[in-house]
Amino acid sequence: MAKQLEGKVAAVTGAASGIGLASSEAMLAAGARVVMVDRDAAALQALVAKHGDAVIPLVIDLLDPRACASLLPQVLERAGQLDILHANAGIYVGGDLVEADTNAIDRMLNLNVNVVMKNVHDVLPHMIARGTGDIIVTSSLAAHFPTPWEPVYASSKWAINCFVQTVRRQVFKHGIRVGSISPGPVISALLADWPAEKLAEAKAAGSLLETNEVAEVVMFMLTRPRGMTIRDVVMLPTNFDL
Repeated sequence: MAKQLEGKVAAVTGAASGIGLASSEAMLAAGARVVMVDRDAAALQALVAKHGDAVIPLVIDLLDPRACASLLPQVLERAGQLDILHANAGIYVGGDLVEADTNAIDRMLNLNVNVVMKNVHDVLPHMIARGTGDIIVTSSLAAHFPTPWEPVYASSKWAINCFVQTVRRQVFKHGIRVGSISPGPVISALLADWPAEKLAEAKAAGSLLETNEVAEVVMFMLTRPRGMTIRDVVMLPTNFDL
Protein backbone atom coordinates (compact mmCIF):
# COMPACT_ATOMS: atom_id res chain seq x y z
CA MET A 1 0.00 0.00 0.00
CA ALA A 2 1.24 3.48 -0.84
CA LYS A 3 2.10 5.63 2.16
CA GLN A 4 -1.10 7.64 1.81
CA LEU A 5 -1.12 8.65 5.47
CA GLU A 6 2.55 9.62 5.74
CA GLY A 7 2.97 12.42 8.29
CA LYS A 8 -0.47 11.83 9.83
CA VAL A 9 -1.19 11.02 13.45
CA ALA A 10 -4.20 8.87 14.24
CA ALA A 11 -5.77 7.87 17.54
CA VAL A 12 -7.81 4.67 17.66
CA THR A 13 -9.81 3.65 20.71
CA GLY A 14 -10.31 -0.02 21.48
CA ALA A 15 -7.15 -0.52 19.45
CA ALA A 16 -5.76 -3.71 20.96
CA SER A 17 -8.19 -6.09 19.28
CA GLY A 18 -10.92 -6.50 16.69
CA ILE A 19 -11.81 -3.66 14.33
CA GLY A 20 -9.64 -1.19 16.26
CA LEU A 21 -6.55 -3.36 15.80
CA ALA A 22 -7.23 -3.94 12.12
CA SER A 23 -7.85 -0.23 11.56
CA SER A 24 -4.67 0.70 13.43
CA GLU A 25 -2.55 -1.74 11.46
CA ALA A 26 -3.99 -0.52 8.15
CA MET A 27 -3.10 3.07 9.06
CA LEU A 28 0.38 2.01 10.15
CA ALA A 29 0.88 0.29 6.82
CA ALA A 30 -0.15 3.55 5.13
CA GLY A 31 2.57 5.48 6.96
CA ALA A 32 0.69 7.01 9.90
CA ARG A 33 1.79 7.10 13.48
CA VAL A 34 -1.00 5.59 15.53
CA VAL A 35 -1.83 6.28 19.15
CA MET A 36 -3.38 2.97 20.11
CA VAL A 37 -5.76 3.52 23.01
CA ASP A 38 -6.86 0.55 25.11
CA ARG A 39 -7.08 -0.75 28.65
CA ASP A 40 -4.92 -3.79 27.83
CA ALA A 41 -1.37 -2.63 28.55
CA ALA A 42 0.21 -5.99 27.75
CA ALA A 43 -1.46 -6.17 24.34
CA LEU A 44 -0.34 -2.63 23.51
CA GLN A 45 3.26 -3.40 24.44
CA ALA A 46 3.17 -6.47 22.21
CA LEU A 47 2.03 -4.25 19.35
CA VAL A 48 4.89 -1.82 20.00
CA ALA A 49 7.27 -4.77 19.76
CA LYS A 50 5.64 -5.83 16.50
CA HIS A 51 5.37 -2.46 14.76
CA GLY A 52 8.01 -0.30 16.41
CA ASP A 53 7.96 3.41 17.19
CA ALA A 54 5.07 4.17 14.84
CA VAL A 55 2.84 2.71 17.57
CA ILE A 56 2.27 5.04 20.50
CA PRO A 57 0.61 3.03 23.27
CA LEU A 58 -1.87 4.81 25.49
CA VAL A 59 -3.41 2.87 28.34
CA ILE A 60 -6.72 4.49 29.26
CA ASP A 61 -9.92 3.23 30.84
CA LEU A 62 -12.37 5.34 28.87
CA LEU A 63 -15.13 4.62 31.39
CA ASP A 64 -13.16 6.62 33.96
CA PRO A 65 -14.24 10.25 33.27
CA ARG A 66 -10.93 11.77 34.32
CA ALA A 67 -8.92 9.29 32.27
CA CYS A 68 -11.23 9.78 29.31
CA ALA A 69 -10.68 13.54 29.43
CA SER A 70 -6.92 12.99 29.29
CA LEU A 71 -7.01 11.38 25.85
CA LEU A 72 -6.30 14.45 23.71
CA PRO A 73 -3.74 16.03 26.07
CA GLN A 74 -1.82 12.75 26.15
CA VAL A 75 -2.00 12.37 22.36
CA LEU A 76 -0.65 15.90 21.88
CA GLU A 77 2.07 15.38 24.47
CA ARG A 78 3.30 12.22 22.77
CA ALA A 79 2.63 12.94 19.11
CA GLY A 80 2.27 16.73 18.80
CA GLN A 81 -0.87 16.70 16.66
CA LEU A 82 -3.97 14.68 15.81
CA ASP A 83 -5.21 14.25 12.26
CA ILE A 84 -7.50 11.23 12.60
CA LEU A 85 -9.72 9.94 15.38
CA HIS A 86 -11.26 6.52 15.00
CA ALA A 87 -13.71 6.30 17.91
CA ASN A 88 -14.07 2.55 17.89
CA ALA A 89 -14.25 1.33 21.49
CA GLY A 90 -17.55 -0.31 22.35
CA ILE A 91 -19.19 -3.22 24.07
CA TYR A 92 -22.17 -5.41 23.31
CA VAL A 93 -25.31 -6.36 25.22
CA GLY A 94 -27.63 -8.72 23.39
CA GLY A 95 -30.61 -10.89 24.17
CA ASP A 96 -34.01 -10.17 25.63
CA LEU A 97 -34.30 -6.86 27.44
CA VAL A 98 -36.03 -8.43 30.45
CA GLU A 99 -32.97 -10.60 31.01
CA ALA A 100 -30.41 -7.80 30.71
CA ASP A 101 -28.41 -6.64 33.72
CA THR A 102 -29.09 -2.94 34.27
CA ASN A 103 -25.49 -2.28 35.31
CA ALA A 104 -24.36 -3.78 32.01
CA ILE A 105 -26.82 -1.50 30.21
CA ASP A 106 -25.38 1.56 31.96
CA ARG A 107 -21.82 0.51 31.14
CA MET A 108 -22.60 -0.16 27.49
CA LEU A 109 -24.47 3.09 26.94
CA ASN A 110 -21.68 5.00 28.67
CA LEU A 111 -18.98 3.53 26.42
CA ASN A 112 -20.93 3.27 23.17
CA VAL A 113 -22.55 6.70 23.37
CA ASN A 114 -21.23 9.01 26.09
CA VAL A 115 -17.55 8.23 25.62
CA VAL A 116 -17.79 8.64 21.84
CA MET A 117 -19.46 12.02 22.27
CA LYS A 118 -16.85 13.13 24.80
CA ASN A 119 -13.90 11.97 22.67
CA VAL A 120 -15.24 13.79 19.62
CA HIS A 121 -16.04 16.88 21.70
CA ASP A 122 -12.51 16.96 23.07
CA VAL A 123 -10.66 16.61 19.75
CA LEU A 124 -12.75 19.09 17.77
CA PRO A 125 -11.11 22.33 19.05
CA HIS A 126 -7.69 21.00 18.03
CA MET A 127 -8.91 20.00 14.57
CA ILE A 128 -10.84 23.25 14.10
CA ALA A 129 -7.72 25.25 14.96
CA ARG A 130 -5.75 23.29 12.35
CA GLY A 131 -8.52 23.53 9.76
CA THR A 132 -8.49 19.83 8.99
CA GLY A 133 -9.22 16.44 10.47
CA ASP A 134 -11.01 13.14 10.04
CA ILE A 135 -13.31 11.51 12.57
CA ILE A 136 -14.64 8.02 12.00
CA VAL A 137 -16.97 6.32 14.46
CA THR A 138 -17.62 2.60 14.53
CA SER A 139 -21.37 2.23 14.36
CA SER A 140 -23.19 -0.92 13.26
CA LEU A 141 -25.68 -2.36 10.84
CA ALA A 142 -27.87 -2.34 13.97
CA ALA A 143 -28.04 1.46 13.58
CA HIS A 144 -30.09 0.97 10.44
CA PHE A 145 -32.23 -2.04 11.29
CA PRO A 146 -34.27 -2.68 14.47
CA THR A 147 -32.50 -5.89 15.38
CA PRO A 148 -34.87 -7.82 17.64
CA TRP A 149 -32.20 -9.80 19.51
CA GLU A 150 -30.20 -6.75 20.62
CA PRO A 151 -32.51 -3.83 21.55
CA VAL A 152 -30.02 -2.19 23.93
CA TYR A 153 -27.01 -2.42 21.63
CA ALA A 154 -29.02 -1.37 18.58
CA SER A 155 -30.39 1.64 20.44
CA SER A 156 -26.86 2.79 21.30
CA LYS A 157 -25.89 2.64 17.65
CA TRP A 158 -29.04 4.45 16.47
CA ALA A 159 -28.11 7.23 18.90
CA ILE A 160 -24.52 7.43 17.74
CA ASN A 161 -25.55 7.39 14.10
CA CYS A 162 -27.65 10.51 14.71
CA PHE A 163 -24.73 12.09 16.57
CA VAL A 164 -22.32 11.47 13.71
CA GLN A 165 -24.62 12.89 11.06
CA THR A 166 -25.52 16.02 13.04
CA VAL A 167 -21.96 16.82 14.13
CA ARG A 168 -20.77 16.33 10.56
CA ARG A 169 -23.07 19.17 9.47
CA GLN A 170 -21.73 21.44 12.19
CA VAL A 171 -18.02 21.02 11.45
CA PHE A 172 -17.57 20.43 7.72
CA LYS A 173 -17.05 24.19 7.30
CA HIS A 174 -13.86 23.80 9.35
CA GLY A 175 -12.39 21.23 6.96
CA ILE A 176 -13.31 18.33 9.23
CA ARG A 177 -14.88 15.18 7.85
CA VAL A 178 -17.05 13.06 10.12
CA GLY A 179 -18.36 9.67 9.11
CA SER A 180 -19.24 6.26 10.44
CA ILE A 181 -18.78 2.66 9.47
CA SER A 182 -21.75 0.37 9.98
CA PRO A 183 -20.62 -3.22 9.62
CA GLY A 184 -22.81 -6.26 9.99
CA PRO A 185 -21.54 -9.07 12.22
CA VAL A 186 -17.75 -9.06 12.43
CA ILE A 187 -15.59 -11.86 13.78
CA SER A 188 -14.41 -10.17 16.97
CA ALA A 189 -14.74 -10.20 20.74
CA LEU A 190 -18.09 -8.39 20.45
CA LEU A 191 -19.65 -11.65 19.31
CA ALA A 192 -18.68 -13.40 22.53
CA ASP A 193 -22.21 -12.88 23.88
CA TRP A 194 -23.86 -14.46 20.85
CA PRO A 195 -25.51 -17.83 21.49
CA ALA A 196 -23.05 -20.54 20.43
CA GLU A 197 -25.48 -22.06 17.98
CA LYS A 198 -26.16 -18.70 16.30
CA LEU A 199 -22.44 -17.98 15.94
CA ALA A 200 -21.73 -21.43 14.49
CA GLU A 201 -24.62 -21.06 12.07
CA ALA A 202 -23.38 -17.63 10.91
CA LYS A 203 -19.83 -18.86 10.38
CA ALA A 204 -21.00 -21.87 8.41
CA ALA A 205 -23.22 -19.69 6.22
CA GLY A 206 -20.49 -17.13 5.47
CA SER A 207 -22.51 -14.43 7.21
CA LEU A 208 -19.67 -12.76 9.10
CA LEU A 209 -17.14 -10.11 8.09
CA GLU A 210 -13.42 -10.16 8.84
CA THR A 211 -11.89 -7.21 10.69
CA ASN A 212 -9.43 -6.50 7.88
CA GLU A 213 -12.37 -6.09 5.48
CA VAL A 214 -13.75 -3.37 7.72
CA ALA A 215 -10.32 -1.73 7.96
CA GLU A 216 -10.17 -1.51 4.16
CA VAL A 217 -13.35 0.58 4.25
CA VAL A 218 -11.85 2.86 6.90
CA MET A 219 -8.85 3.42 4.65
CA PHE A 220 -11.11 4.14 1.68
CA MET A 221 -12.86 6.85 3.69
CA LEU A 222 -9.63 8.42 4.91
CA THR A 223 -7.98 8.55 1.51
CA ARG A 224 -10.71 10.29 -0.49
CA PRO A 225 -9.93 13.80 -1.77
CA ARG A 226 -10.61 16.41 0.91
CA GLY A 227 -13.64 17.67 -1.00
CA MET A 228 -15.37 14.33 -0.55
CA THR A 229 -16.88 12.97 2.67
CA ILE A 230 -17.98 9.37 2.93
CA ARG A 231 -20.60 9.98 5.58
CA ASP A 232 -21.56 6.37 6.32
CA VAL A 233 -20.71 2.98 4.87
CA VAL A 234 -23.04 0.10 5.57
CA MET A 235 -21.28 -3.19 4.92
CA LEU A 236 -22.58 -6.69 5.38
CA PRO A 237 -21.67 -10.17 4.27
CA THR A 238 -23.31 -11.07 0.98
CA ASN A 239 -24.93 -14.06 2.66
CA PHE A 240 -26.22 -12.04 5.61
CA ASP A 241 -29.86 -12.25 4.55
CA LEU A 242 -29.87 -16.00 4.06
